[in-house]
Amino acid sequence: MSKKRVVTFGEIMLRLSTPGFLRFSQATSYNANFGGGEANVAVSLANYGIESRFVTRLPNNDLGRACRMELEKYGVDTSKISHGGERLGIYFLETGAVARPGKVIYDRAHSSFATVGSGLFDWDEIFRDADWFHWTGITPAVSQGAADACLEAVKTANKKGITVSCDLNYRKNLWKYGKKANEVMPELVSGCDIVLGNEEDAEMVLGIKPEGVDITSGQVEAEAYRSVSQQIMKQFPRVKKVITTLRGSISASHNSWSGVLYDGKNLYTAPTYQITHIVDRVGGGDSFMGGLIYGLLTYNDDEKALRFATAASCLKHTIHGDFNQVTVEEVEKLAGGDASGRVSR
Repeated sequence: MSKKRVVTFGEIMLRLSTPGFLRFSQATSYNANFGGGEANVAVSLANYGIESRFVTRLPNNDLGRACRMELEKYGVDTSKISHGGERLGIYFLETGAVARPGKVIYDRAHSSFATVGSGLFDWDEIFRDADWFHWTGITPAVSQGAADACLEAVKTANKKGITVSCDLNYRKNLWKYGKKANEVMPELVSGCDIVLGNEEDAEMVLGIKPEGVDITSGQVEAEAYRSVSQQIMKQFPRVKKVITTLRGSISASHNSWSGVLYDGKNLYTAPTYQITHIVDRVGGGDSFMGGLIYGLLTYNDDEKALRFATAASCLKHTIHGDFNQVTVEEVEKLAGGDASGRVSR
């Protein structure tokens, strides 16, 4: 079997997080990392041995170069990254604990990526030898130009017969340039084969509401998402699989975590993990998507792919930073039922 290549497109930012569980008002220093939805997926896939190419625009300065070097450290192909613009976007993170939720503050206006537009990227060349293209709803939320570039990419991938996946990823704090998510996203989603989201994403992005689900109770019923998946497939005939992550937020420190996959006929449900001592939940959905893409490319078994994705994301909750720094062997061990956490000697 020839090696698979996945292309992802989006913004990567400098992540500045308060040490430990300090509040912004308490912090006198910040931990610096890099992160962003599509970059996180690219790193996951590179860790699993998939050729991953991340496409973005970075400023031509030391921060831009440091960001590119960080991606290359994990084996991500950065050869198609564009350079230009004024600055790298930043996000500040305050980690929540118990009953206090985490907080994110974005500082990404007028970033290098926010000022991209159609015609900037040579998608024919970028997609050379590619098997899969992934984007998230964060990208078209950043700016009209980013939405235009993303649509160019989706249309080119469709012409080339490349599988296209999307994480709906609704971020209310980003849609600031005069358009709402439900005005922009449907045209992009219509070019997708695989769609990932949760109950809020489906409602806010596509106007599709789940039935019989109360996310504030800390309990989520997988079967209730069958109707959402069917509605998405009816609205977007190209879509072949709809995947929903099931997060039950008991507190900021304790979440239940699972997922369902609907293929138009069967509804598969992953095991539910109780993540009782969350280290860092940022990037949890991206780690799920990275695991799912790997599973769908590697296994001829949708349920096995779903179990791999759920286990990969469960492990991500134990790792600081946006990137899920785990191996296939570690994920398969957990997916196979070994959650003992014993020291590997």
